[in-house]
Amino acid sequence: MTNAEQVNRWLVLVIKLPAAPSRHRVAVWRELRKIGALSLGQGIWAVPEVPVFADGVRRALELTGSAGGQGVTLQASGRSLEDAARFREMFTAARSADWAEFLADCGKFEAEIAKEIRIGKFTLAELEEEEQSLDRLRRWHRDLTARDVFGAPEAAEAAEHLKRCAAACEDYSERVFAALHASDEAPS
Repeated sequence: MTNAEQVNRWLVLVIKLPAAPSRHRVAVWRELRKIGALSLGQGIWAVPEVPVFADGVRRALELTGSAGGQGVTLQASGRSLEDAARFREMFTAARSADWAEFLADCGKFEAEIAKEIRIGKFTLAELEEEEQSLDRLRRWHRDLTARDVFGAPEAAEAAEHLKRCAAACEDYSERVFAALHASDEAPS
């Protein structure tokens, strides 16, 4: 099977969980959302049949089983080219929404760095916090890239915005170390 054929194949998960306790439903829902599964209705989810989704599908089914529920995984493809295209469009639209959220967080990151520069808050503690935020953005970008198997149009913009975030953090880092160095040399 070629990669192109594989991407046109889907795994459809049909999950049935006991109504209580709700924490089991929430755990399965979170796992499926985390991997980017497409919700098709109550307890019905789909992901492209590619390796990047395998572990998440396995974890969702394990969570379902350990909660006393039932999970069935079906292989599917569209009955027509239009059906297959519609599935891809739905999945890509969900990834576009993920990328939009990522881009918004990149904007917040840049605004936070600009605020710290504006108020002159050049501390190691603040720098560490900003570096942790940048690391979170990098992990998020890596995860979104892995599950964006059809290439949502926002992906390229997100990569560029992440580079700008990294450059802003590097600039801030240099300012922090310059400020710390200046304070070390100040006469007592």
